[in-house]
Amino acid sequence: MARIFAVKDRPTGHPLIVHILPEWLDDWAVDVPERARVLAAACWPGPLTMLLRRSTRVPDAVTGGRDTVGLRAPAHPLTEQLLATTGLGIAAPSANRFGRVSPTTAQHVVDDLGPYLDPARDAVLDGGPSPIGVESTIVDCTVDPPQLLRPGGIPTEDVERLLDLGLAVASGPSRAAGMLASHYAPRARVLLVEDAATAERETAALRADGRRVAVVDHGDDLVTYAQRLYADLRAADAAGADAIVAVLPPARGLGHAIRDRLVKAAAAR
Repeated sequence: MARIFAVKDRPTGHPLIVHILPEWLDDWAVDVPERARVLAAACWPGPLTMLLRRSTRVPDAVTGGRDTVGLRAPAHPLTEQLLATTGLGIAAPSANRFGRVSPTTAQHVVDDLGPYLDPARDAVLDGGPSPIGVESTIVDCTVDPPQLLRPGGIPTEDVERLLDLGLAVASGPSRAAGMLASHYAPRARVLLVEDAATAERETAALRADGRRVAVVDHGDDLVTYAQRLYADLRAADAAGADAIVAVLPPARGLGHAIRDRLVKAAAAR
């Protein structure tokens, strides 16, 4: 566990998500509310993380000493096979340096963590590019009403329909992955705009000032935007961009997650 934090340069108080098979829920959590069981039945395996009261199986190192743990049952066949083969819950944050752009391919992982890995004992499992791109939705099921801690791969509207209630806005201290104000950040400065016309004007002004500028915009195609977001940010850095002008997508469906990542990428560091 300590090595995860060391390799990522991650604060030890920032909790990790534990990945499990759906049928292991009651091994890793206690006092599971009915709403959490509804979400697990509908969304697992899939990109939904639930914050629940932890069982005694969960060590303090995973949770930063908190009495809650984020649990997710991933849908990727390679991860499911790894869980089934080991029979163990796997604490698995994004395989990047803390606060930087998340990886969506095995090459991204090698690019970020290669210098910190040990060839004698480390391996990179390549399951292909991430099919969704953005991370899981995180819902705190220990409070009433449940709170949305991070929008993600399962749209907020779908979670609210399943629960037949509105999710509360996150409040209180940071207690789950991705809750910090600055996160998912490339080296280049990120400027957010609401439409393509504004992006064109901002880009022209920056280039007239001698800046190297990349533009990130996939319009209303939210699926492509989510899949390409992190690769686009990485490509801008690789091209030596000074600034990235990103057009915010519509605030619906996957757009909530994309907007969240862009706002945090643009935050003061």
